[in-house]
Amino acid sequence: MNFKKEPFFDGNSEWEDLGNGVSRQFVGYNSQVMMVIVKFEKDAIGALHQHFHSQITYVASGKFEVTVDGETKILQQGDGFFAQPNIFHGVKCLEAGQLIDSFTPFREDFLKD
Repeated sequence: MNFKKEPFFDGNSEWEDLGNGVSRQFVGYNSQVMMVIVKFEKDAIGALHQHFHSQITYVASGKFEVTVDGETKILQQGDGFFAQPNIFHGVKCLEAGQLIDSFTPFREDFLKD
């Protein structure tokens, strides 16, 4: 398994196109933690899902309709949410923007072989 070992992130890392107006960029990770920037075009969806990781998300820009554990709120720049392990959560982008996701442990499923 390869871990991102560079100590600094300058924003020039490659973006991975996830399709349907969503792309992501890895800030850094090891086996314990991962930080990812996720870019959304207006009306793009981060489908309702769950995973065993703890997730904290910060809204860096834009406006999002966010659902966590059945509760929905509108979040914008400076807001955030916490998704406990195995809790359903998802987003709809109302105004193009970026989310900063942090996971523990890291999301091995995000990494290509």
